[in-house]
Amino acid sequence: MKKSVITIAVATTVGLGTIFGGVTVKTEAESISGLKGEQTKIQDQRSNLKADINSANDKINTLQSQQADVKSEKKRLDFAIDATTDKINDKTEKIKNTKAEVAKLQAEIKVIKERIQKRNVLLKERARSYQENGGMVSYLDVIMGSTSFNDFIDRANAVATIVQADQDILEQHEADKKELLEKQTRVETNLASLQKMLVDLKNMNQQLSAQKKEKEKLLASLKEQEEEAHEGMLDMQEREQILAAQEAAIKRSIQNERERQAREAAQAKSNPSKSGSSGSSSASSGSSVSSSAPKVSSGSFTRPAPGVITSGFGGRGGSFHYGFDIAKPGDNVPIVAAADGEVYVSHYSSSYGNVVYILHNINGQTYTTVYAHMRRSLVGAGATVKKGQQIGVMGNTGESRGQHLHFELYKGRWQYHAAINPSGIVPL
Repeated sequence: MKKSVITIAVATTVGLGTIFGGVTVKTEAESISGLKGEQTKIQDQRSNLKADINSANDKINTLQSQQADVKSEKKRLDFAIDATTDKINDKTEKIKNTKAEVAKLQAEIKVIKERIQKRNVLLKERARSYQENGGMVSYLDVIMGSTSFNDFIDRANAVATIVQADQDILEQHEADKKELLEKQTRVETNLASLQKMLVDLKNMNQQLSAQKKEKEKLLASLKEQEEEAHEGMLDMQEREQILAAQEAAIKRSIQNERERQAREAAQAKSNPSKSGSSGSSSASSGSSVSSSAPKVSSGSFTRPAPGVITSGFGGRGGSFHYGFDIAKPGDNVPIVAAADGEVYVSHYSSSYGNVVYILHNINGQTYTTVYAHMRRSLVGAGATVKKGQQIGVMGNTGESRGQHLHFELYKGRWQYHAAINPSGIVPL
């Protein structure tokens, strides 16, 4: 969750016609018509904000629908990758078997080569004999050298057997060569085909995996956008709550102004000589405050909490710190109102934790103070508080890294990143 509580300014400068701190100041906003005008402005802002919230909700629904589509596509890719992986495993097994067949064939080829080699030796011996003895003439000499007809028949049969044997050797020799070539070609072709299929399947799997990664990246992006949209919508809802609180404060101011005018009219009627001289007197804090609370200052503002200042107003770690952090250990460290005023927001914020917003009217100037990260708040919206009155207990709620009070001061009403440096105004 982002540190900022709100992302768009929502402040409206409204000088309430009520009396904070016992000071009655005549400004344009003190009139009922002026207050109603400010009320109308806030109502318009709330209406626009509600429209923005609806738009944000529509965007969230769209993003969720897109995520559903991506998840469906990712599921399809998972199935495709699984099927391709099965095919790869099948082809890998077939390649393994084919390689085993190749190994077996290589043993057979070795035997065939040995037979061919032996025949080559025999045929070379035959060829050398033909060359040395005149080839077929030697067979004629054998036949013609017979001593009888029976000897002639025997010699002729022997020569025919030898010639046929030579012919058989040649034919077997050629058959072995052909078988060797066919087996080599068949196995090599089969192996090459399987290897090509395996490469193609692996490439397909890589493409599917790449597509899956893209879908996962897209899904992560959509989730991030949804989280940002949710975050933005929560911010807008919180802004709308603050506007509602401001509108409620103005309604109370209108009522208070009417009552004040009625009292003045009644006083003027009953005692004309003292008309307008009976403003409300400033009251001291009527609430008990813990003994560990800081001493209440005599000026318009007082220190909001005891402890050590751990971070001031200004740049901090590459960002800007729009307030003062005051830290003190302990279970019930009190936080007090910095000045007389009216609480118009007291709620839990995802970033500021338990937070209270108080509106002050100091000598005709409106101020807003913010007290964040409290363990608990002791005041509710609409409560009137006095300077030094305890409003909460120091804590570590929201986006906080240790027990402390994050204190902000605004000249006028609260608005995003418009806090002023409280040094010189609030005794810190």
